[in-house]
Amino acid sequence: MTRLIQLFCLCTLLILTACDKPETSAPAPETISPTLLQVDGRSLTLEDFNQEFKQTLPAGQVLSDEERRALQRDFLIQIIDRELNLAEAERLKINVTPQEVETAFEDHRRDYPDAEFTEMLNKRKITLDEWKKELGKRLLLEKVVRQIVYDPLEIGDEEIAAYYESNRDNFDQPAQVRARQIVVASKEEGETLLGQLRRGEDFAKLAAAHSLSPDSAEGGDLGFFAKGDMPQEFDDTVFTLPVGRLSGLVKSEYGYHVFRVEERREAIQLTLEAVKDEIRERLLSEKKDAAYQRWLQQLRAKAVIDVNGALL
Repeated sequence: MTRLIQLFCLCTLLILTACDKPETSAPAPETISPTLLQVDGRSLTLEDFNQEFKQTLPAGQVLSDEERRALQRDFLIQIIDRELNLAEAERLKINVTPQEVETAFEDHRRDYPDAEFTEMLNKRKITLDEWKKELGKRLLLEKVVRQIVYDPLEIGDEEIAAYYESNRDNFDQPAQVRARQIVVASKEEGETLLGQLRRGEDFAKLAAAHSLSPDSAEGGDLGFFAKGDMPQEFDDTVFTLPVGRLSGLVKSEYGYHVFRVEERREAIQLTLEAVKDEIRERLLSEKKDAAYQRWLQQLRAKAVIDVNGALL
C-alpha cells in the first residue's frame, strides 16, 4: 500500500512539473506579402508595389486618402505596361548585358559629383547594387521598345515634302530686330540717361549700371525678336527705328525705356532643304508615339492580367 502511494505521488509530481515547465512556442511563420498583380506569369507583391510607389513621391509630401488612391491607380497602370514590356522582352529573349549596364552606369555617374551620388542613394534608401538593378531594368525597357517598335519606322522624302507643303506657314521666318534697352522707374532719370546717350556714352555700360530690367546684365541686349513677341510699346518703337538710332523716351507698364536697334533680319521663307531634318525628327517622334501605343494595345489585348484591386 505504501508502495502504491509513493508511485502515485511520484506521477503527480511529474505531471505538475511538466505543467509548470514553460512551453516552447513554435517560431512565428514568416509573413508573406499578398500578390497584387500578375501579368503573363510575372508577379508583383503588394509590398514591392508600395516600395516602388513610395519612390515616386516627393519627400515629405502629404496626400489625402483619395489623392493617394488616385496616384496608386495611375502608377499601377504604368507598372502593368512595364511588366507587359518586360514579359515581351523575356519572350523574345532580349536582354541587357552586364557591360551595357556598367557603361550606362558610368555615363550616369559622371552627372553626379561623388558626394551627391552617394547622397541620392541614401535619400532613396537603396544600395548601389539595387540602383544598378533598376538601371538594368530601364535599359531593357528601352531596348525592347527600340528594337521592336522604333527601329522599323522610316520617314520617306515624300512624307517630308508633303508635310512641308501642308505647313508652309510654319516655316515663314518673320522680320526680326535685335535691340537694346534701358528701363528706369522715373521720367526724370530716363531723360538724364537719354541725354548721356546722345552725348555718346556707352549704351551697354549705362544699361548695366542703371537699367531695372534683367537684361541689364547683358548690357540691355534683348536679342532678336519678331513683332508680337514683346509688348506693343516695344514693337511700335523698334520696328520703325533705323539701325543704330536711339529712340525717345518710351513709357510702358514697366517704366520708362530708351531703345537702340542693333541689327535687322528680313522676313524669309525657309526652304525644304533647310528644314528637312527638323521635319524628319518631328514626323518620326509622332510615328514613335503612335506606334508605341498600338504595340501596347496589342500586348494588353493578348495578355493575361490579374489585379487584386481590393488590396489598394
